[in-house]
Amino acid sequence: MKKILLTFSTMLICMSALCADLNSIIPQPEKVTAAKGSFHAAGVPIKCDDKMDSRSLEAVKSFAAHLGMISGKTCSFSAPIGLRQAVESYGANGMVFIKDESLKNEAYMIDITSKRVLIKAKDFNGFLYAIQTLKQLLPAAIYGKTVCPSEKWVLPCCRIEDAPRFGYRGLMLDCCRHFFSVDFVKKYLDMMAMYKFNRFHWHLTEDQGWRIEVKKYPLLTQIGSYRNGTQIKFDENSSDHVRYGGYYTQEEIKDVVAYAWKLGITVVPEIDLPGHMVAALASYPWLGCTGGPYQVRETWGVADEVLCVGQERTMKFLEDVLDEVSDLFPGEYFHIGGDECPKNEWKKCPHCQAKIAELGFKDTDKFCKEDFLQSYVTARIQAFLATKGKKIIGWDEILEGDLAEGATVMSWRGTKGGIEASARGFDVIMSPTTYCYFDYVQGDHDKEPIGPNYVKPLTLEKVYSFEPFDGVNEDAQKHIIGVQANEWTEYIAEPWHAEYMVLPRALAIAEIQWCAPGNKNWDRFIKAVETHEFPVLDKAGYTYRKLDK
Repeated sequence: MKKILLTFSTMLICMSALCADLNSIIPQPEKVTAAKGSFHAAGVPIKCDDKMDSRSLEAVKSFAAHLGMISGKTCSFSAPIGLRQAVESYGANGMVFIKDESLKNEAYMIDITSKRVLIKAKDFNGFLYAIQTLKQLLPAAIYGKTVCPSEKWVLPCCRIEDAPRFGYRGLMLDCCRHFFSVDFVKKYLDMMAMYKFNRFHWHLTEDQGWRIEVKKYPLLTQIGSYRNGTQIKFDENSSDHVRYGGYYTQEEIKDVVAYAWKLGITVVPEIDLPGHMVAALASYPWLGCTGGPYQVRETWGVADEVLCVGQERTMKFLEDVLDEVSDLFPGEYFHIGGDECPKNEWKKCPHCQAKIAELGFKDTDKFCKEDFLQSYVTARIQAFLATKGKKIIGWDEILEGDLAEGATVMSWRGTKGGIEASARGFDVIMSPTTYCYFDYVQGDHDKEPIGPNYVKPLTLEKVYSFEPFDGVNEDAQKHIIGVQANEWTEYIAEPWHAEYMVLPRALAIAEIQWCAPGNKNWDRFIKAVETHEFPVLDKAGYTYRKLDK
């Protein structure tokens, strides 16, 4: 059988149904080789070799069960079988999954002929991504829950060799400004898995609400998880005076973490410190420089009230909280925020000034002594979390003052912080407002659901144009470990709105995270979004913004 390696230019001009299917995969695979013919996937046997781990076997079994149910023809599942038996199955009608240690982490290979489908991967995520790609090659009905025997359950003959560009591929959901149920968080994770995201950044504490149970400090949820009203639209002097809040129990947190784990997604919690802590101050006023009184913030923006880090009892509180919370999240990263921490109260606080004097901090041409006090907090928390087996991530403000080796910088105020951090040898996750903030509206403000009125719309095309290496020295590019988009929820109170703001922009981010620059193509991408992904999102039950005409 003659095979033709499709370049993206030839793929774009090819008008056959086969090529359209291969063009529809998002994120676009690294290498696609098309061939004539198709494989009938309904009712086929699905086999796995005995080298695959139990998680991978369970993922394949689940895929087999779902394909059988949707197509109306049962797909028999056999696992594990010996490698020799699996090899002998190549010539039989069916799908065969095999572990291949020669592949990179998260990489996979799919080879489809008219007689069989061969899938290889090294690890769990690799097998998951292969399954997601197979699903994208099948009818959109595969994402639904209704039996559709009349669909043509066929896969185009081809060979796909694929691996991600970046190891960290994140999406953040702010559940503090507005609270979202466990069921919705799981639906959000399902969407992430469809497009090969592997990190869910869960923003759990804020001035406007503390959302995670801490058993040692019960007032954090009894008091800190509820506010007495919410700002009305853009008026910072307003409140609807409606009590609002909620929080996740530790059992609910464990449930979400386990659910994400089955989808190949690691949950990265964020406990924002030492600023954005008014909810904690309202719960335990002794944590503040003035002693209060404080109340959970009803308006958006940045509060002057921050933790009094000059007092040892405040640092002990942080260590107690992080000790308890970190045990709920098995991933290697822990986000400590570090952004937007005003220093006004520290400048007046005798405890903070005494700590500054004790540590010998002085003003410099670039930073004030209070900046170095925050660096002390960051370094101390970093050292503590290291005892828990965690690495810290912080917003790019943690670069102000000193920063200890091993920290990871999330660059949000443009890419300047990421460029500086990578040049200094720190790992970086690019997450600039200019491309990655999904609370920004997608079109004209007067035609879109409410969003921040002080920024220009962030269009799908603008998101897709982001190149994370722009401005980064070639030697420092190895420190750009990933890309993340963020959904802040000051103006997003309902699940449908949260979905609408993310989709379809998350698909553009998925391609930036996964694809080498040469594999990105706007014309191919936008056609795939409209003709394939919108029907997929419809079947999966998501709300999304349609394309401008």
